[in-house]
Amino acid sequence: MKTSTQQWLDSAKADLLNCDRILDDDFLTAIVAFHAQQAAEKSFKALIVEKDLIIPHIHSLIRLHNIIEGILEQPFDVHDLLSLDNVYTSSRYPSDIGMIGSGKPTQQEAEEFYESAKKIFDVITKLIG
Repeated sequence: MKTSTQQWLDSAKADLLNCDRILDDDFLTAIVAFHAQQAAEKSFKALIVEKDLIIPHIHSLIRLHNIIEGILEQPFDVHDLLSLDNVYTSSRYPSDIGMIGSGKPTQQEAEEFYESAKKIFDVITKLIG
């Protein structure tokens, strides 16, 4: 494994650990959502680096997924990726519109974001070896 690949995975793991530590705090669900998206993004970028592809300067999980889809044994659920993408920017800053369609992520939604990101991390880590 390349050093840069390991650095991306370590950073993704740090985001997941942050999620895990604050997951039970209902006040911090938007922060969980943000770090879950970041963990997924960094996991995708780790695979892109490992396969000698060019990392685009984007945060869209859908677009990153499109780059690696042919490398994966099974594509990730597009709905999960869209959900994580939708909370990326809105979870970082307060807004009159809200974090997601229904407002700030609920505890259950935060847990789902975390589980989706953890699955992505686990699959990609196993794939990279």
